[in-house]
Amino acid sequence: MNTAVVNKKGARRVRGGHLWIYRSDVVEVEAEGGATVTVLDEAHNFVGYAFYSDSSEITLRIFSTRKEETDRDFWQRRIREAIARRDGIAPGSDSYRLVNSESDLVPSLIVDAYGDVLVMQTLSQGTETLKATFADILSEELSPRAILERNDARVRERENLPPISGVLRGEDPGEISMEHDGLRFVVSPLGGQKTGSFLDQRENHAMVRRYAHGRALDCFTFNGGFALNLAKVCDNVLALDISTDAIATAEINARLNAVGNVVFKEANVFDALREMEAARESFDTIVLDPPAFVKSKAALRSAVRGYKEINLRALKLLSKNGILVTCSCSYHFNEALFLETIEEAARDAKRRVQLLEKRGQPIDHPVLVGMPESHYLKCLVLRVID
Repeated sequence: MNTAVVNKKGARRVRGGHLWIYRSDVVEVEAEGGATVTVLDEAHNFVGYAFYSDSSEITLRIFSTRKEETDRDFWQRRIREAIARRDGIAPGSDSYRLVNSESDLVPSLIVDAYGDVLVMQTLSQGTETLKATFADILSEELSPRAILERNDARVRERENLPPISGVLRGEDPGEISMEHDGLRFVVSPLGGQKTGSFLDQRENHAMVRRYAHGRALDCFTFNGGFALNLAKVCDNVLALDISTDAIATAEINARLNAVGNVVFKEANVFDALREMEAARESFDTIVLDPPAFVKSKAALRSAVRGYKEINLRALKLLSKNGILVTCSCSYHFNEALFLETIEEAARDAKRRVQLLEKRGQPIDHPVLVGMPESHYLKCLVLRVID
């Protein structure tokens, strides 16, 4: 039988609600990498069942703390339950997350739906071992047109897994489109970011319509998710991104939606903000949605400087009663530190700022209580009042 023995710290961590046990807390393992193991404490009391990795610092990913069969029927129930929890949660959208890894108790498995095309990521040795099983179950439950894998995420390097992208079931759908709240976006599931788009910002994209006005600036626009929503309520929008491909896709999306009041520009946002400040430009609404600046705790200090820099520049560019929507998708940059950074930026910019709303991930990307790593996306809505 595949077993793993963990120390008191590891067992206490799981019994407190967390799903990860690190290598330093594993006493011994009798299993091959990718196996499902029975996890025991040092007194040989049952702790749970987990995926075992023989290369990652996250050595054990717990998926059940009940004594039960962990066969194919078990995984079918888990996936069926995750799908059922999405019923009715994304009105006005045909694209959302179906399975959100640890938060749906299927650690390291992500499944996103773009209409009738599913995109799957197996991000550990354990889910990689069960990849074909998961694809079969999804086919049975949903009868999708295609199931693709986007397994080119860098996290797989820690699992000693190769980068792979391709078709698992059906045929390559090529470029497809998705709809969010009356807007359509082109998606390339086997290209682009993540599984083809940033579905975790779906609700925040639409939210800006409630606050935005006047002249708007969208920084790190990617495919224009914020920019096209801003265009619905603003006089005009300038949208910036350093990626040539991102700008090209965003322009396609603008044409697809017959939006004519957005200008997309290829630019380094840090440089552009400084140049606009020097030119004494002014905006009524600014959105900052940067990529993750913090990949590890070691990078936190320099990342904080980056977040402060762009928020400081944005606050200086905003008119009185201007709106700043600022985001972070870095787990290590937590909400308290985010707010502290905004406070410092406002003080240095000599602006008085109101916090109107604190937001996070959409409800198809739930946070698992007891596992703070599952809460990564922060979005603050602020108003400059002086």
